[in-house]
Amino acid sequence: MTSKIRKAVFPVAGLGTRFLPATKANPKEMLTVVDKPLIQYAAEEAVNAGIKELIFVTSSSKRAIEDHFDKNYELEAELERKGKTELLDIVRSVVPNDVSCIYVRQPEALGLGHAVLCAAPIVGDEPFAVILADDLIYTGKNCVLGQMVSVYNDRECSILGVEEVPADETDRYGIVDPGESDGRITKLKSIVEKPRPEDARSNLAVVGRYVLNPRIFEHLVDIPRGAGGEIQLTDAIEQLLQDEAVLAYRFEGKRYDCGSKMGYLQATIEHALLHPDLREEFLEYLVTEFGQRAKKFLHAIND
Repeated sequence: MTSKIRKAVFPVAGLGTRFLPATKANPKEMLTVVDKPLIQYAAEEAVNAGIKELIFVTSSSKRAIEDHFDKNYELEAELERKGKTELLDIVRSVVPNDVSCIYVRQPEALGLGHAVLCAAPIVGDEPFAVILADDLIYTGKNCVLGQMVSVYNDRECSILGVEEVPADETDRYGIVDPGESDGRITKLKSIVEKPRPEDARSNLAVVGRYVLNPRIFEHLVDIPRGAGGEIQLTDAIEQLLQDEAVLAYRFEGKRYDCGSKMGYLQATIEHALLHPDLREEFLEYLVTEFGQRAKKFLHAIND
């Protein structure tokens, strides 16, 4: 079956203030987990899901993202001259030849919903995906967006990637009010942006993966500003629910919240242990260095 989802939107215009000073001159999406920036992990997930057009919603400070996905003739020529064919292949494979990168500016920082709306002229009247690079998700097999695209091809409904979060953290996410379920798929009754724990209808949080029907743009144009004075994608999805079914999909995979320092550190360590060229040496380092320290610590608190 041919995928109906050809385009993915990457909202990358945010300032990344939680990682200052690292993000003062470098986009947070270009922070590396082992040997690849976060935005490349996100782009690779989209490509693996069958996406052919990568639409980056950027700001004036994000030229490094455009440069990363652009061809670097000088670097390639130097690697070729020195016979470094493996590195040359890595550089040339950042974006496959049959995949296009398109860039559009978000003129004001008016929230995720506004960023998605900025992509409307490029998306047109097609269903599309949205990927937040902050949420790095490891599956080891079929990527999360690939899972969701398969569901869309079958159901043709907008789909939100969700996972259970601690009940006291609902005020950090868009939280869904779930209806009837069919395995990993749940029909939404409603969705609320960052409800207080005592007000949340569930602990199912939307985490950085969406497949949306183009009618969402009509609601993004009309909704008033919501939480934080921003145009919230969550509010537009709540309006979309009045027109058509929206599904929540409990994906298979482990999510790392790389918008937080702790999540970013966890992702770096665990992806180093997954890296085919590093895992054995890195594991030996961890066991030798920290295993001994842990033993000493345990002895100290037991004495």
